[in-house]
Order: sequence, then structure tokens, then C-alpha cells
Amino acid sequence: MTNVIEADALHRTYTGGFEAVGGISFTVPRGEIFALLGTNGAGKTSTVELLEGLAAPSGGTVRVLGHDPYTQRAAVRPRIGVMLQEGGFPADLTVAETVRMWSGCTTGARPLAEALDSVGLGHRADVRTKQLSGGERRRLDLALALLGDPEVLFLDEPTTGLDAEGRRDTWELVRGLRARGTTVVLTTHYLEEAESLADRLAIMHGGRIVTSGTPAEVTAAQPARIRFRLPAGVPAARLPLRLRAAEDTVGAGRVELGRVEIRTYDLQDALTELLGWADAEGVRLDGLDARSASLEEAFLEIAASGETAPTPSALGISQKASTR
Repeated sequence: MTNVIEADALHRTYTGGFEAVGGISFTVPRGEIFALLGTNGAGKTSTVELLEGLAAPSGGTVRVLGHDPYTQRAAVRPRIGVMLQEGGFPADLTVAETVRMWSGCTTGARPLAEALDSVGLGHRADVRTKQLSGGERRRLDLALALLGDPEVLFLDEPTTGLDAEGRRDTWELVRGLRARGTTVVLTTHYLEEAESLADRLAIMHGGRIVTSGTPAEVTAAQPARIRFRLPAGVPAARLPLRLRAAEDTVGAGRVELGRVEIRTYDLQDALTELLGWADAEGVRLDGLDARSASLEEAFLEIAASGETAPTPSALGISQKASTR
């Protein structure tokens, strides 16, 4: 099976007529980390709940491991792991007791010590869950999601509450799962996390996928930027004409008290021309900073405009017309 997740014209409408998911289509191949991003209310949680089989779609179809995750839950549930935003652990049970209780409901559960050591909680086995920190609770959530060695793992905000070291450790664990062939569907508000982990991602807005692809493909739709400060007496009008034309074309160049920002879709050529001009003119560009667009910039642009960004046709994720 090449694609372990397939959604086609997927809809989800709540009582009262609110459509949270408006006809999205996408696939996730086996062994891929796929991130689903979006602002609050974009529809990502409603989408993931359909994939997990927690609700039936209002329209369209969804298949996980070749089965309908809602009507064929018995065939799907033993092969997936789910990490929710909050686990809701019994407060008076210890960490070890919580894992043993969960093991009784899990097919082929891993040994307790192995499950806890994998998330760095082996030394906290005898601590009651109410005494765990927020980050430790997230680690326990992850341990339970991995208990059955799932083929498909759903992670909903997996590193919320973790410190920087804990977040990096979790990233390495997720990468290790991918290397073993596990398919991971990730939702996160940490854009750095998505950019670092995801093989591909989709950004939702208003219940629809507005852009998708690899992190590099998504950020490539946004212009790179060059920032610097010109010396007193050197106006921005002296810049090479092509760079000023690029400012006008992109519509994002600006000058503030000698501070210049140029945005361009050809960073290398623009920077080469700028530095050549500065050398020839004997102009020093203080505070020079050149960088490609980040996923955060792409995300914020989409959140602000809600417009569909260009998506390569061969990405395996597409936005199809809504059908009922």
C-alpha cells in the first residue's frame, strides 16, 4: 500500500450548519511525516478526528490503511496510535500504573520499562500522574500513543509544555519512528517544529487546504528579503535600477530612516548585484542581512489573506471542488 491515508472531497458539518471541513482531498504515503497546520478554527482538528475515526464525515470519503476508520474501526484502531492534546490521566495512579492500565486495552503492547524509557520517563515510574509537570504529562501521552507500536501515529501538539531539550528529544524520537516506516500525522502551532520534521505539509484556512508541499516548496512562494542601512547622504534612489524594480514588482520594498528592505524571488542574483554595486560605489551596507522566507512568514501571509497559494501538481495533496 503506497498511501496509508487517503481523503477525497472530505466534508465535516456540525449541527447548525457550520462547515468545519469544506471538501479537502489529500494523500499521505507510508513512512512520511505529514504536518497539518492552520490558525485556530481552520479545520485541522476536525480533519484529524475524521482520520482517527472519532467521527463520520458529512461528505466524501476517508481511508486509513485501506479501511474506513469510522465504520471499520476494529480493523484500524489496533494499528494506529493517537496522542491527544490532553490525556486526562487518573490523578492518583502512578506513571507505571497508568501504562499498565493502558496496556490492557492495547493489542501487542510494548513492555512497560521500554515504553517509559523511550520517552525519558523511566525514572518517574512510581510518581503519581498529578505530580508530573506539564512536559512530563506530554511525554506520558506520547508513551501511551506508542504503546502498540503503531503503523500510523497521530500527534496533536506533541511538544506543548516541553522545554527546548525535551522538544528536541521528541523530534529525534519522531524521526526515528519515520526511519522504521511509521507514518506520522502532526498538528502543531510551532512552525519551527513543522519545518524541521515534516516531509510535506498542508496549511488549512476556512476549512480548506490553501497551500501544500514540502516546507521548501511552501516557503518558496514567498519572497526572500535583504535588509541593510545606507550611510547618511546615500539615498535609496542610487541603488541599481533592477533592485528598485524588484521592490516595485514585489510591492514590499521600503525605506525608513536609511534602513532599506528589498524583497525578491531571486535572492542570489539580487544579493550579487547589490554587493557589486556597493563595492563599486564604495558604499558600506551596515547591518546587512539576507535570508529566504521562513515557514512562519508563509503561514502569516496565508492567515492574513486566506488566499490560495500556488501548489505544484505532483505533490499528492490537492484541493478539489466540493461535492456532496
